Amino acid sequence: MRDDDRGCPKCDHTETEIDEISTTGGGLSKMFDIQNRSFMVVSCTNCGYSELYKGQSSGNMVDLFLG
Repeated sequence: MRDDDRGCPKCDHTETEIDEISTTGGGLSKMFDIQNRSFMVVSCTNCGYSELYKGQSSGNMVDLFLG
């Protein structure tokens, strides 16, 4: 990886926001609205481009997003 490959994949901006969302799966969890799936969302503060990461803590999410 080159040093100039860092930043948002869409606009090259380097500031991010990290949030967590929960969703339902299929079957009974959907029927009873049980949110049993969790994702970390890393979003570019400039253009809003977002990536979801399943079942991981926020510790290294920005590194994965920015390259």
